Order: sequence, then C-alpha cells, then structure tokens
Amino acid sequence: VPFWERHSIDRAHGGFFTCLDRAGRVYSTDKYLWLQSRAVWMFARLHNACGGRHGWLDLALEGAAFIRRHGRAADGRVYFSVTQDGRPIHIQRKIYAEVFYVIAMTELAAATGRAEFLDEARGLFWQTYERWRTPASLGRPVFAGTPRGSSLADPMVFLGMIEELEKLDHDPRYTALAQEMKTIALRHVDPERKLVLEHVGPEGAPLDSPRGRLLNPGHAIELGWFLLHLARRTGDAPLVDQALNIIDWSFTRGWDRTYGGLFYFLDADRRPPLQLEWSMKLWWPMTEALYALLLAWHVSGKKRFLDRHLLVRDWSFKHLRDPKHGEWFGYLDRRGERTHDCKGGEWKGFFHLPRALLYSIQLLERIAA
Repeated sequence: VPFWERHSIDRAHGGFFTCLDRAGRVYSTDKYLWLQSRAVWMFARLHNACGGRHGWLDLALEGAAFIRRHGRAADGRVYFSVTQDGRPIHIQRKIYAEVFYVIAMTELAAATGRAEFLDEARGLFWQTYERWRTPASLGRPVFAGTPRGSSLADPMVFLGMIEELEKLDHDPRYTALAQEMKTIALRHVDPERKLVLEHVGPEGAPLDSPRGRLLNPGHAIELGWFLLHLARRTGDAPLVDQALNIIDWSFTRGWDRTYGGLFYFLDADRRPPLQLEWSMKLWWPMTEALYALLLAWHVSGKKRFLDRHLLVRDWSFKHLRDPKHGEWFGYLDRRGERTHDCKGGEWKGFFHLPRALLYSIQLLERIAA
C-alpha cells in the first residue's frame, strides 16, 4: 500500500498513475479507467476494513472525482484510457471498464453513505447488463463465423458486482441474476476431465479450437473463491463442493512442478497454446491462489489446501516481492526470472495484491477469533 500512496497519486490532475517503474517513477501519464476504478475501490475498501485513520477515503474520493469527471462517454460507456488531464484516448468493445467503475462507486457508497454513489453504481450496472446481452450495442458485430457461447470472465465479473451491490441495494433481481451467472460459470467446468475452460459454446458445448481448449489456471482459481463467497451468502452446500473442486483441479493442473508458479495459459489437450506468453508466471494468478487456497482450507479443513497456500506464499515472496522498493514485480519467465522491472502499467495496478492480502488477513483474523 505505501508504494502506491507514495508514487501513484496525481496531485495535479487527480486520479492515479499506474505506469510505474521498479522504484515508482512514472514512465507514462496515460490513465486506464479500469485501473483507476480498481484503485478507488481498493482505497475505499481499506478505509471500510481498517478504519478512517489512514487517509484512504480521501484518496478514494479524489480518484472518484477524476473518473466521474472524465471517465464516461456521452452514452454512459466508460473509457478504457484517457490522458493525464482526462481527455479520451480509447474505448473498448468490452464491459470491463464499466465493471470496475460499478464496484468503485458501490464501495464509496458504503464508505460515505452518499446515495449518489449507489445510484450511479446501480444505473451503470443494469446498463452494463443490457449491453452485455446485446454485443452489437458495444460495437461488436456478430458475423457468421463468430463463436457463440460464453467467456468465463463475463459471469465472473457479474458475480463480483452482485456481491458488492447486494450489501447495499436490496433488489431481489440480484438473487436471480447471481443464479443465472452461476449456471453460466459452471458450464465452463468439465468434471470428467477435472478442468475449467475459458470459452465454451452455447449451453456449455465444447469448442474444438485453441480458443475452446484454453485454460487459465489463475482465473479458474479466482472463480473458485467467487463461488465460495456466493455459497456462503446463499447457503448452497453443493456449490461449496463444486468450488473446492475447481480450486483443487486448477491448482493441480496449473502448478509448474519443475520451476514452481502457476502457468499463465495451458491447452486442455496439452497441445500448443496460441498465447506466446503461456509459460510465464504473472503476479495476479499467484495472488488469487494465495487467498483461494487459504479460504478452501478454512472451508474444507483439508490440509492439502493449506500446504498449497504455503507453497504459493513462499514461492511468490521469493520471486515476485521487491524487498528494496516494495510491491511485487508483475512478469516473470517460466524459471521465475523477471522479464519486466515495472510495478504497474495498463494491466497491473493497485488491486490484485492488496485485495488478496487484505482478504487473507481478514480470514485469518476470523479463524483466530
């Protein structure tokens, strides 16, 4: 947290710098809205979890002022990137910038009690749901050969938004929508082969292509803890078992037994992945495993989850942590050697690592209580 407090705050224009080198020097002033929103959420969540004495709410509010002033287009969409002073650069034909804007506003509503934040989050959520249902509204034409079906990220982000919104906004539609997203997410799970596919066809039908065989172990492990959170809220005992299997299978297949760390991508049939970076070790899958395995141990009582958590912890702190400047490096090769010295960019910001550490600490405190 201190690394981002020291180096990411833009005192001149508001918002946060994320393109930071090893020592925290800014190497690009472009601002990426999904990372801006993630930082707002993270600072607001730290305030809500740890009390108001650190000034984190002020940072969240300053970031929120920037994204509310500059982050949205005339039609309500959220830009992917803007200049330092907020001029639009790019908008994606995806919903993910909107997703993190929603959770940022929701957490600020929880922190401040201000209805305007919840109103904005609620309105953008339902707007985003409608756009997701009609890809053409995102500017994504569907051609004759365009694969039908679903990508795992989509039900996951809706489950994430619903988990945040349900705490404050008691709309019964969230319950039904969470069940819809659970159903879609579980279509990606192949219990016979003990794996989770990133992309499936309609109703979960397999896709015979590299896209259809793609595995992302860290993403599947993240799904596991998302589903454990849902099961905890709904009392869904069968879902607990499914989520534990997802974490178990994905770690078993994804862990590199030669060099350690989680592979970034794999092919379900062990054929060549198209992604050239498939064997790299990135920071965020390790953070997701860190929390998910600890939670799985707590829920199940099975020691192998704790052993794996400790394996992930030790490997990550040895290879990813920077003892000199703080924070974690983001990108390693298969052997665990750094390929980049940066601490942030257009994909890595103030989110995965502090979230995983905070959630893990809170879980351990509950266990110890």
